[in-house]
Amino acid sequence: MTTTIKDDDLFGDEHVRAYQETDGARGYHWRGTTILLLTTTGAKSGEPRTTPLIHRTDGDRYVVVASQGGAPEHPAWFTNMQQTPEAEVQVLGEKIPLRMTVAEGTERARLWDAMVEAWPAYEDYRAKTDREIPVVVLEPR
Repeated sequence: MTTTIKDDDLFGDEHVRAYQETDGARGYHWRGTTILLLTTTGAKSGEPRTTPLIHRTDGDRYVVVASQGGAPEHPAWFTNMQQTPEAEVQVLGEKIPLRMTVAEGTERARLWDAMVEAWPAYEDYRAKTDREIPVVVLEPR
């Protein structure tokens, strides 16, 4: 008996694999939102690390949130990008080199609201942690 995995059930490495193998035909739409694949350089290993993330666009930029479900520490991909801010995203079949910046002030507030609209659980994550959850802007280079 085979088990069929729905896109909404994809998670972690399985999500990355399905997305890459189908150029986003599987995994781009996930639980009512949209996903991109972010590939960073491991801060310690120097190896590529790929993470599926909820995203929204802001002009030609991509916006993601370093929430890690409200954990007390930043996610590994964010730590990687603090050391090496150049990375790559895959959106559907397109791969785009980019550079990370962290939104601040009124821009952060505006982008946070847009991301919460896309994924309301971000507010729950914010309530679970003492850290300010970074809103990350990915700009094509």
